Amino acid sequence: MWGWRSPRTIAVSAAGAAFVLFCVLPLAFMVVTSIIHPSARSTLSVWLDSRQRGLLLNTALLGGGTALAATALGVPLGVAFARVTLPFKPGLRILLAAPALIPSYVMGLAWLSLAQSPWMSSLPSAVTVLTVALYPLSMLTAEAAARGVEPRLEEGASLVAPPGRVLRRITAPLIGPHVLAAALIVFVLAISDFGVPALLRVPVFTTEIFTAFAALYDPARATTLTIPLLLLTLLITLVSVSLISDRMIVRRRRLAGRHLGLGRWRGPALTLMIGTASIGLGLPMTALLSEVRGVSSWTELLQGSGQAILNSLTLAAVGATLVSGLALALGYARSRARRSVAVALDALFVALFAVPGTVVGVALIELWNQPTVVGALYGTDAMFVLVYLARFTPLAALILAAGFRRVPPSQEEAAAVSGAGWLATMAVIVVPQLKRDWTVVWIIVFTLAFGELGASVLVTPPGESTLPVRIYTLIANAPRPHVAALALLQATVVLAPLALIALILGMRREQ
Repeated sequence: MWGWRSPRTIAVSAAGAAFVLFCVLPLAFMVVTSIIHPSARSTLSVWLDSRQRGLLLNTALLGGGTALAATALGVPLGVAFARVTLPFKPGLRILLAAPALIPSYVMGLAWLSLAQSPWMSSLPSAVTVLTVALYPLSMLTAEAAARGVEPRLEEGASLVAPPGRVLRRITAPLIGPHVLAAALIVFVLAISDFGVPALLRVPVFTTEIFTAFAALYDPARATTLTIPLLLLTLLITLVSVSLISDRMIVRRRRLAGRHLGLGRWRGPALTLMIGTASIGLGLPMTALLSEVRGVSSWTELLQGSGQAILNSLTLAAVGATLVSGLALALGYARSRARRSVAVALDALFVALFAVPGTVVGVALIELWNQPTVVGALYGTDAMFVLVYLARFTPLAALILAAGFRRVPPSQEEAAAVSGAGWLATMAVIVVPQLKRDWTVVWIIVFTLAFGELGASVLVTPPGESTLPVRIYTLIANAPRPHVAALALLQATVVLAPLALIALILGMRREQ
């Protein structure tokens, strides 16, 4: 079935070529260009000057502080979801995961409205906002890891030790590698963020890259600054993936025995969850609602930003459709690959997803801004779609790979024995089992694309804009209520699909 002329080989090869073109080639082209460019040697000094050392320190503190705080908050929540019987658990999980999909700059604007003080323009405030935005990653990773622990280990230990000791001595060491991997990914995502440091005026590498490219009109310096950030991102993500090897994507399996019960912790767990949801989501949204009351003319607001809103909705929908379609083939290839290839693909997908948006934006400009037929796309709205393909295809492929792993290869083999072709097998047997996964992926990519800022603000064509770019440009020039209204609209478009995901998942009570 993997012959050179087989439909499966052709489909997977075409998807791989598209993945290289949209996700890998821009970054590789940027790195090679920066090395062979005549000004490369003269610009290498910017890595070591005093300003860059200060940026390096701020970036490290931002990533480290966020990783520690997000882990400290997210891991107890994840363990509680895995071990404590809670009412309306699916709804609570989605509520607590929501801040991860709301654009970080929207959360930053909300916290600025909530606490208008000089302290907000500081590194600790940036760590606080990013912790609220990224703790769901630690939470979901800890829950998945805890659910994967062999129940008989906890069951046997609980015969001679209290639950707290079993949790510390048995469960914690087993989920430790996953928690550490998630902390490293949080570190990378924090140092990759552009919106929060730019909004709170915290100088880090991502803001310096934007300043060099868009304000100082110095592409050589901007490209040079992307290299250390890109290398650091790739190194840390590779380490994080190596910690969990090929366990990143697993089949669901039945585990013998019963997991450790923490029924006594139900009250504290609910208190922690409700408090986290109130502080992480309730207070920021309430602050934006309070600001919105000061809007003097909704007609004027919509007239000025209506085209940007329409552009964002249209481009995000197109991007989500293309990304989820490409990721369907990539996810299939990942799920059916040999172990060594699968691990390598996991590392590549995670590393590419973690690349900072500003770095992706510079890379896309370097590749597509050419005086040839290739440059026909540059300066058009197609650049936004290229941003979405480059940034979100790896994440979508990982999610869909997990879905394909739940479909036994024996079903394809049985269809082949009966005479069915691969395309027919996929269309009739395999893909229908992934309708829910594909829909969830489409919604996630749509929400992420609708809020993308770091790369979009660099590739925006003259006279065009998306809602995130519009909000960013209005922050310094428009009344605060108008900015808050657009930010609230941004959050609403994200929260509405989350409610749809909750319906798709059935909102059934879990044990």
